[in-house]
Amino acid sequence: MCLCPESLRLIRGNHETSAMNKLYGFDGEVRAKYNGKLADLFQEIFCCLPLGCVLGKKVFIVHGGLFSKDGVKVEDLKSIDRFHEPPDEGPFCEMLWSDPCCEPGRYPSKRGIGIAFGPDVTKKFIIENNLELVIRSHEVKDDGFEIEHDGSLITVFSAPNYCDQMENKGAFIRFESDMVPHITTFNAVNHPPVRPMQFAPHIF
Repeated sequence: MCLCPESLRLIRGNHETSAMNKLYGFDGEVRAKYNGKLADLFQEIFCCLPLGCVLGKKVFIVHGGLFSKDGVKVEDLKSIDRFHEPPDEGPFCEMLWSDPCCEPGRYPSKRGIGIAFGPDVTKKFIIENNLELVIRSHEVKDDGFEIEHDGSLITVFSAPNYCDQMENKGAFIRFESDMVPHITTFNAVNHPPVRPMQFAPHIF
């Protein structure tokens, strides 16, 4: 962000929430290494992050996925009050938690929150919003990324060896003036000399 302020944007994911930060150890690590005031400040900042963005009027970028209802327009999403912890349903929640699936249609999510949405849902959303591509994260991929829904959706996951145990690659996508996605993958580096998930509750 500091090196390339015109090229990088942060958006909110399901881990930028109080409950997930406690579960996966971020809150505990900040409190252990710094103090509770800084941990609380992080939570406040996370509530200010945008829920998604559109790149070059062609690419919709979101952490989780698409919606339980048809007819959602990008313009409608701008009116969501994001300055709080996410609800358990609705567009705010779905942007953080939903996942693509192979079958057409919509289904209950295996996570118990958000939805699973098929290639027909992605195609309709893209057409109705005059877009070309959806990019999202939210799922570990062995190679760091996966192209889905007939090329209209890309999952990119930038945390290699997730939770210090998945042995997956990480990846990122770069766009230049041609608006073609250029994918780079990378491996995890050696872990610092601390126990994996050191600051998470002892459920892992």
